[in-house]
Amino acid sequence: MDTVIGSNDQTLGEYLIEPTRIYVKAVKALMDAVDVHGMSHITGGGFHENIPRMLPEGLAASVKESSWTKPEVFELISKYGKLETLEMFHTFNMGIGFVIAVAKEDANKALDALKGAGEEAVVIGEIQAGDKG
Repeated sequence: MDTVIGSNDQTLGEYLIEPTRIYVKAVKALMDAVDVHGMSHITGGGFHENIPRMLPEGLAASVKESSWTKPEVFELISKYGKLETLEMFHTFNMGIGFVIAVAKEDANKALDALKGAGEEAVVIGEIQAGDKG
């Protein structure tokens, strides 16, 4: 637990006890800037359970895994825990703590609002027709 891992000089123990981020300020700023169509806090159950909950029937999320840099701790957990990528995404947030769905034409305005609220946000995918599960 005292071994320094990754490039930011944190120990494994520090990574593991890092508190949950609170997104209220950022979400309020976003809602003042654009219409929000859905929100999902990515916690236990990871991407596979949480994102579909915000979608109505007939819609599905297409997430592009390469759209963000995952924290190094997840690579270590995967490697030493011998966990496949699918299991990692099912269990952990993989560095994405909150997903917010907005209209495609509002994406840049949403990113600007979140940046103004102190968040680093990225577009990680899109909503399309399909089975949400």
